[in-house]
Amino acid sequence: MAVVNAGDALLGEVGPRGVRTLTLNRPDKANALSDSLVRRVHELLDQIGEETRVLVIAGAGKHFCGGFDFDGHEALSEGDLLLRFVQINELLARLRQAPYATLAWVHGAAFGAGADIACACAYRLGTMRARFRFPGFQFGVALGTRRLMALIGQQNAREVLSRNEPIDAMRAQEWGLLAEVMDEPSFAPRPAELARLIEGLDPTALRTLLRITDPAEHDADLAELVRSVARPGLHERIARYRQASGA
Repeated sequence: MAVVNAGDALLGEVGPRGVRTLTLNRPDKANALSDSLVRRVHELLDQIGEETRVLVIAGAGKHFCGGFDFDGHEALSEGDLLLRFVQINELLARLRQAPYATLAWVHGAAFGAGADIACACAYRLGTMRARFRFPGFQFGVALGTRRLMALIGQQNAREVLSRNEPIDAMRAQEWGLLAEVMDEPSFAPRPAELARLIEGLDPTALRTLLRITDPAEHDADLAELVRSVARPGLHERIARYRQASGA
């Protein structure tokens, strides 16, 4: 049975206007997505009800999320690795289908699956330190691809995914990954402002608005992910990527 560390992610209390924060809490690992962290986030999402209107997703420490945690992956079977990626894919789907507004606060690196988490949120703000990178295709894993294309366009997505190029904060804003770049004090009132913006919508109306303004591609995304991870040689592909990138 998988061991889940409750401290890997934290859910704040509901504040004024229904705002609360879910914090990825492995700052010593750049909030990389271990099996425990992903399972803990799923547990916390299970606890959120209609009292929540805006959920801020943030990372503890200097970064938002460093992506998939490869530590110890060599000891996992390909089936176990597939399960880990599927759980991340389902987390992305839950954020995109959430019945409340999701707001990513990207104040540092958002790499790989961490960048996909930010992209899965309905709203995205960040600091000048924000930067994105999408290395999945370097080891042959298709995760969050359609969502990225919807945000930045087909050609930009193809170039970013092919070259694994970093995207700085200003380009992220230009391309639509971030709605706005700001400092920490300027961000502080933004969740409440978003809550005020949507306060005229009852829970059903808000859920419907968020659902119909996001393409329903979750099943297609899951199928592509499973095909990509199930292709033989995943361990070897990851090893080559980590050796080439120093990850």
